[in-house]
Amino acid sequence: QVQLVESGGGLVQAGGSLRLSCAASGRTFSSYVMGWFRQAPGKERDFVATITKSGGVTHYADSVKGRFTISRDNAANTVYLQMNSLKPDDTAVYYCAARLSSSDRYHYIEARLYTDWGQGTQVTVFS
Repeated sequence: QVQLVESGGGLVQAGGSLRLSCAASGRTFSSYVMGWFRQAPGKERDFVATITKSGGVTHYADSVKGRFTISRDNAANTVYLQMNSLKPDDTAVYYCAARLSSSDRYHYIEARLYTDWGQGTQVTVFS
C-alpha cells in the first residue's frame, strides 16, 4: 500500500497553467503505475492520464491530449500533472492513483483498477 498526497490545485483563469504534484510514501514508488483522474460536481470520476512505472509510456484522455503532461520522478517518489491552456471544463477535483504492477508494459485508464488514491486537490478554472 502507498499513501498519496496531492498538491498544486487552485484558482486559475482560462488559458492559464497549473502543475499538480502527488507525493507518495514508501520505498517502492517505482513499482507502481500512476494515474490522474478528475471528478466534477455531479459527475463520475474520469480518467485524465496515466504513466508506466519507469515513465517511458504515457496515455491521455482525448479531452486533455496536447494540453496536459504527466511525468514522474521515481527518486522523489512524485508524479506530476502539468496542465496548460486550461479551460472552465477542466474544473474538478483531481485525484492521483496508484497500482502495483509487475511489468513496465502496463498502464491503466479504468479507475477500478487502481488500488490506492489520494484525497484530491481542487482545480477551478474561470473564464
